[in-house]
Amino acid sequence: MSQIDRLSIPPDQRVVSVRDWIGFVAMVVGMFMAILDIQIVASSLAQIQAGISASADEISWVQTSYLIAEVVMIPLSGWMARVFSTRWLFFVSATTFTLASALCAFAWNIESMIVMRAIQGFLGGAMIPTVFATSFILFPPRMSAGISVLIGLVATMAPTLGPTLGGWLTDMLSWHWLFLINVVPGVMVALIVLTFVDLDRPRLHLLAGFDMAGIVLIALFLGSMQYVLEEGPRADWFDDASIVLFTGLMVVAGAAFVWRELTYEHPVVELRAFTDRNFLVGCIFSFIIGTGLYGSVYVIPLFLGRVRGYSSLEIGLTMMVTGLFQFLSAPLAGNLARHMDLRLMLAMGLGLFGTGLWLNSFLTSEWGYWEMFLPQAVRGLSLMFCMVPINNVALGHLPPDKVQNASGLYNLMRNTGGAVGLAAITTAVSHRLDLHMARLSERITEGNLEAVTRLQNMAARYADLIPGDPDQAALRALSRMVKQQATTMAYGDVLLCMSLVFACGLLLMPFVHKVSASGKRAADH
Repeated sequence: MSQIDRLSIPPDQRVVSVRDWIGFVAMVVGMFMAILDIQIVASSLAQIQAGISASADEISWVQTSYLIAEVVMIPLSGWMARVFSTRWLFFVSATTFTLASALCAFAWNIESMIVMRAIQGFLGGAMIPTVFATSFILFPPRMSAGISVLIGLVATMAPTLGPTLGGWLTDMLSWHWLFLINVVPGVMVALIVLTFVDLDRPRLHLLAGFDMAGIVLIALFLGSMQYVLEEGPRADWFDDASIVLFTGLMVVAGAAFVWRELTYEHPVVELRAFTDRNFLVGCIFSFIIGTGLYGSVYVIPLFLGRVRGYSSLEIGLTMMVTGLFQFLSAPLAGNLARHMDLRLMLAMGLGLFGTGLWLNSFLTSEWGYWEMFLPQAVRGLSLMFCMVPINNVALGHLPPDKVQNASGLYNLMRNTGGAVGLAAITTAVSHRLDLHMARLSERITEGNLEAVTRLQNMAARYADLIPGDPDQAALRALSRMVKQQATTMAYGDVLLCMSLVFACGLLLMPFVHKVSASGKRAADH
């Protein structure tokens, strides 16, 4: 059992030892692994599908099972940390996550893979908010800006690197290494956390008021929501009976959960944290950032792969521009956070991210590395200007005993923003693609001299190159060109809509209380 309880130490009197640093860095590595595994399989689903003999419909559950389990655990992590202590929660999470990762590599069918991925996501989900909470409990306020830089860099770099690293591992080794890569660092993280983390004491007496109903309701609510968001675009939403069923379950369970947590004496999730205006607005900003972060990492690789025909390595090299500028901007963001109004810094970050998306919305079917460079550089630069101030705005001024619970809700909002954003993006791309296909097809008529001339030139060229009917070959080629242009236009529309979300988010900035770099409200000084 831990010999000290940092929650009882006044923030300005906290002293961070070498042991504390070693334990905290290990926790950050664990968080990186958990976030990375959300996206690492994204570019290798086809290889996993072949390896475990799954169908095209089944393989999506390799991703969905992880996400559903993770979003259920994230809000529960604060209660579990208070009951069992940060050390033991993180140790068990890292150990089980590592074991489940190894078992994923040896999955023998789709069912075993789904079960192992769910375990992996559930326990991995506990590590993410625990790191955020620990940063505000362990370190004194004067160090909060630098710690926010470290956490923000890891939290946003992981989803950027995930598809690239996953594609590279699959190409160089095999898909099994998407999971085996976690084993050695996972074991090291678990042992270091057990040895060096000394943050708080277990409070097993909290089990006396165990809120089992709250846990069941939040699992039904978040699990149903994630299922609807993941499967809705593929199932054409409410045309599918299962989507209707789970939507109804989500609404009923969500309403019952809110009522239960607001009326029960010992709630598993303290929803009253949302009565703090900074925390509420910070969660909304976290939702918006999740939409942009996960949405851009999803849309741009799709464009590069489907329209430009890039390989996984080429997509990775193009996407690395964002990560490079994010890394380079980290020292600048940390320094500015100590001297600048955090509200202004956050507004600048949101504005820059939206600008990067807006610049990307002008893409054409000819865009490649250098055309993508500026928009990605702007987005990479903006990420640290978003993450560093928002952590302090949302969590920094809360009482230490409230941070663990609030951190779970805060991180849940970012993941929920990503899930909602991806569902909306998938649906919007499908609808806009149909619209642009119809509009472009209307223009290709016998009365369009340019279209007729191009078709004739293509037929003449194919007459010598392709056996069979050159006119039909030319029509097929023209159809592919139309679809390519329509797809590009659909992606551009979606990127523009995402930029408008960030612009709307800026309208909430006047509602944020001014806070210092230490996270305290200005009025408290």
